[in-house]
Amino acid sequence: MKAIILIEDFVEDVEFIYPYFRLKEEGIKVDVVSTKPGTFRGKKGCSFTAEKGIDEVNSKDYDILFIPGGYAPDRLRRNKAVLDFVSNMANSGKIVSSVCHGPWVLISAGVAKGRNITGFSAIKDDIANSGAHYTGKSVEIDKNIITGTNPDAMPELLKAIIRELRKQTT
Repeated sequence: MKAIILIEDFVEDVEFIYPYFRLKEEGIKVDVVSTKPGTFRGKKGCSFTAEKGIDEVNSKDYDILFIPGGYAPDRLRRNKAVLDFVSNMANSGKIVSSVCHGPWVLISAGVAKGRNITGFSAIKDDIANSGAHYTGKSVEIDKNIITGTNPDAMPELLKAIIRELRKQTT
């Protein structure tokens, strides 16, 4: 099993750290990827390294995509290769998860329309205007798209991701 976590500057630190280690704890190989390899600053001051750029990875090689929140999603959604990657993952039925402002990337990738999606309350209009249904639940599962509202949702969100992954592999 392989997962990819997309980051950019001002990623919400805990929304990167929690899934990174929780997925590794499950024995899943986790690659940290951005628009280009390098070091990126978290919103709370941590530094994170993306060892690969989005142009170096193929969606066929991954089972899970995780998009943390913070201000990083606004930067990620401006990159066509990121949006193509997200679209390919979602359209192939692989688990695509985002939290907080992460649904912005789902919207820009064109995979939110018609889905039940949650996210940080400040982007509920963006979610609704994309053609998705904003639920406001702490965690929302709509087939292979799993979304969460904020850092407090992380335990429930990761349990849902792992539960859905197990369903796909049995």
